[in-house]
Amino acid sequence: MFTGIVREIGAVEAIERSDAGARLRVSAALAAGLGEGDSISVNGACLTVASRGDGAFEADVINQTLSLTTLGGLEPRAPVNLEPAIRAGEPLGGHFVQGHVDGTGAVAAVSQDGVSRRIRITIPAELGRYLIERGSVAVDGVSLTVAGLADEWFEIALIPETLARTTLGDLAPGDSVNLEMDLIARYAERLVQGFVNPERKEDDRN
Repeated sequence: MFTGIVREIGAVEAIERSDAGARLRVSAALAAGLGEGDSISVNGACLTVASRGDGAFEADVINQTLSLTTLGGLEPRAPVNLEPAIRAGEPLGGHFVQGHVDGTGAVAAVSQDGVSRRIRITIPAELGRYLIERGSVAVDGVSLTVAGLADEWFEIALIPETLARTTLGDLAPGDSVNLEMDLIARYAERLVQGFVNPERKEDDRN
């Protein structure tokens, strides 16, 4: 479990691809505090640390993750948002983020709005129903508030702190981003489906 509060911007050292998936190596200061088997969010995707040393960690990326996220397109020296899993007793500064990317969106427009930067992101139709204005969404692993919403896109407003401490400050039209919808919205939909379609609810129990 994560909070969507990025701890560090790491740098991809290498990514080795094969038919079986990929092995990702990322350099970061926080690698010193990681252990084998620990969870780490890389641009919003939860990965498991396979090894670490020399100021970097390695993680395997399965084909399903490669197909649902932007990780397959990473190249050496690419910056990535990093967040270790939250520990019991730590403050929850963002919102509940699982690191289970639901899909990708595309940056449609970037504009300045006072001290903030407003970014419009187009979304797949099947994900739009989980968004509400002033609700939560994770973009490349960053916990954000929906500032504007339409059928095919939503907008986020980034404060200077977020622009400086995450990779979102470098986003430009055409860039792809990982999206994770609010966990509560997904559970609410599932519960409502059970009331609306009790036959389906009964089938799920069998």
